[in-house]
Amino acid sequence: MSGKIRALIVDDEALSRRGLTLRLQAATDFEVVGEACNGRTALEAIREHQPDLVFLDIEMPGLTGFDVVERLPTESMPMIVFVTAFDRYAIQAFEARAVDYLLKPVDEARLADALEHIREQLGQRQAAGQRDRLVQLLADLKGSEEWPGDGAETLVQELAGDGRQRALPIRHGRDIVRVPEGDIEWVDAAGDYMCIHAGGETYILRGTMKSLEDQLDPRLFQRVHRSTIVNLERVTRLRPHINGEFFLVLDGGHEIKLSRTYRDKVEHFLKGGRIN
Repeated sequence: MSGKIRALIVDDEALSRRGLTLRLQAATDFEVVGEACNGRTALEAIREHQPDLVFLDIEMPGLTGFDVVERLPTESMPMIVFVTAFDRYAIQAFEARAVDYLLKPVDEARLADALEHIREQLGQRQAAGQRDRLVQLLADLKGSEEWPGDGAETLVQELAGDGRQRALPIRHGRDIVRVPEGDIEWVDAAGDYMCIHAGGETYILRGTMKSLEDQLDPRLFQRVHRSTIVNLERVTRLRPHINGEFFLVLDGGHEIKLSRTYRDKVEHFLKGGRIN
């Protein structure tokens, strides 16, 4: 990887952020591009700075570190290093999935090991693989629903049959919730799981993008990348990128990478045309 590794530090404790910043300054191939004190400002900072790496505290008021990971689009997912006070059993769970961590208070030798691991692993393929492992971990911790294929289509149609808004029944923790189709902002795939982002929540389903795509209204939802479906009514603009690619900017501020394969459809939509 050429150039410096751009890092963002997220922690609700100012002293923890300052201490990690000072230590990273001693690593000449790392650059701290920003800090955030909670989950919501972390999401804003990630969108603004597009860091390669985020040192992410888990236990924060409001949105936790897990919540931040859930809300990140797949295509702009940076490498994540958890900074945590979890006990050794939870740490073993992270380690088994090759998700790196730093245990508070941060040990100098452990930080050096983490930085070396980052140098070796940072890259598009490795970051995508880490995203898959993170979502698997979140599914294990929070629970996920197996996408039941044809049975789901019947249930969606039954819910829509009485004139109410079409909705997807999804398990969320111990509950089954009805997620109105119009509330879904985007869906992205991570390994064997799908992350459905709707109404400020992220619901995790085990299944394929194709099975879900077949259930969603094609007038609202279009594939914009092989691993991403977006609600076109949530798209406000296209943002060009320096390498000739584009990002879709949603009304909630999230940016979704637009594959060249699908760009003509969405540009046509934004110009006021109909998508066939």
